[in-house]
Amino acid sequence: MYAEYFGLKQAPFSIAPDPHYLFMSERHREALAHLLYGLGGGGGFVLLTGEIGAGKTTVCRCFLEQIPKRCNVAYIFNPKLTVVELMRSVCDEFLVPYPNRRPGTATVTDYLDPLNAFLLRTHGVGQNNVLIIDEAQNLSPDVLEQLRLMTNLETHERKLLQIILIGQPELRDMVAQPGLQQLAQRVIARFHLEALSEDETGQYIRHRLAVAGMSGPIPFPVDSLKRIHRLCRGVPRRINLLCDRALLGAYAGGKVVVDRHIIDKAAREVFDASEVNALTGAAVKRSPLLLTLVLGMALGALAWAGGNWWLGRTTANAAPVDVAAGASAPAAASAASASTSVAESASASSSATASSSSASAAASATTRRP
Repeated sequence: MYAEYFGLKQAPFSIAPDPHYLFMSERHREALAHLLYGLGGGGGFVLLTGEIGAGKTTVCRCFLEQIPKRCNVAYIFNPKLTVVELMRSVCDEFLVPYPNRRPGTATVTDYLDPLNAFLLRTHGVGQNNVLIIDEAQNLSPDVLEQLRLMTNLETHERKLLQIILIGQPELRDMVAQPGLQQLAQRVIARFHLEALSEDETGQYIRHRLAVAGMSGPIPFPVDSLKRIHRLCRGVPRRINLLCDRALLGAYAGGKVVVDRHIIDKAAREVFDASEVNALTGAAVKRSPLLLTLVLGMALGALAWAGGNWWLGRTTANAAPVDVAAGASAPAAASAASASTSVAESASASSSATASSSSASAAASATTRRP
């Protein structure tokens, strides 16, 4: 809808894993290299893990395009299977015929024996065989153990089946379980695909726009690219969702530049609102903390100044008043004045006492006269 408006030949941010749009960041190149290494590694397991939407499946599709013609590939994308269902699916993918059994009566051997014969036959004519299982974190322990047993199909020179497991980070934890140590020991290569950095996010968006036919300046300014990275956390699938909706919003508003307002609005339409509010409101949440720090520093400064004032006052009151020893004149004068006042008060008190005694004596004498 917006492609022609922005001078594009097609929509650049589809979430379909199109290898033509594969952005080969350093991490993606390493992931692809691990898959290609495993292809010629003589059998065993290769593990490719990454967060949801990090680009694992897209890397796998690119890998499939580079597989030699003399390599047979079985691709299973729904691994929630029993052991028997898995073996039947593998045979179907490799086009291996197997005996028809009544539902519920087939065994693993019914599929394993024909598969082994197929692997030996193709090895004899110089062909390799690769089994790729996507979303492998959904495999049950029993199925993982059966996959390990399948790698026992081998000749004196090499194993007959190469197995590539692609899944989310929990796949690494599954393989590390004590009960799957034998499988873990057969992993010849493993790689975890991280999210894109802020710079790589900008490069990724420019790359997809260029592949879609954009030749001029992109509609995302620098601050918008930073905003997209923050909201999407560098995950390619989230970037695609947000950019697609943001371009649609700009088109609907008749704008050629996708600003932060359009991005935030688009984010609330494609992501969880509470998540977006938490990300966009992070700066607001930091303000009370900053205010607390400032108030704390101010109170600390006031306490320090008050302490110095009280210490100075205490020192002044405790110091002896000695003019000869270098006391200040005002302090000496104040001390002398205080002493004079005390003396005068004592003298007045003595005079008052003497007068009172004289008056009492006179009264007594008058009383004794006849």
